[in-house]
Amino acid sequence: MPFELLDLGRARIVPFANRHLGQRYVGWLNDPAVVRYSEQRHRRHDFASCEAYFRSIRASGNLFLAIEAKDPAIGHCGNMTASFDPPNRTCDLSIMVGEAAARGTGIGSMAWCAMVDWLLGPGGQRRVTAGTMAENRAMLALMAKSGMTVDAVRPRAFLVDSHEIDLIMAVRFATP
Repeated sequence: MPFELLDLGRARIVPFANRHLGQRYVGWLNDPAVVRYSEQRHRRHDFASCEAYFRSIRASGNLFLAIEAKDPAIGHCGNMTASFDPPNRTCDLSIMVGEAAARGTGIGSMAWCAMVDWLLGPGGQRRVTAGTMAENRAMLALMAKSGMTVDAVRPRAFLVDSHEIDLIMAVRFATP
């Protein structure tokens, strides 16, 4: 089923579009606080690299989504990516709330939970997975809030500031 829009009340999730591709988004990817627990922390981004990523995701059949707060003072505040494994009806989901004004408001949490529910319902997936670094307490709490459970730990998978960090993988299954 194609994705069009999820209305969350105070925000909505929409397909990422050219209007989202701008310096605000590029700035998030170059902000060490935003990408601290992301592999994006190893890269420097510019408009061209972000545009290439947008085009590649769109061409792949995966979803690249924008989170838009309905408060115009916040607006486009984050992104989500849903990477599909169609033969297995599995999807790996990720999120980035880049706009500082949106952090701590619950918009990211609403978006994540709504997207997990959509993927396991109308989205036709039987399994949704996500992963994060063991130090990323906010993401661990978000995965738990959405009904995901830890299904794997990959010890010492990452180096952050010269510290070895475990990768925590979580899963939620569609109810039969």
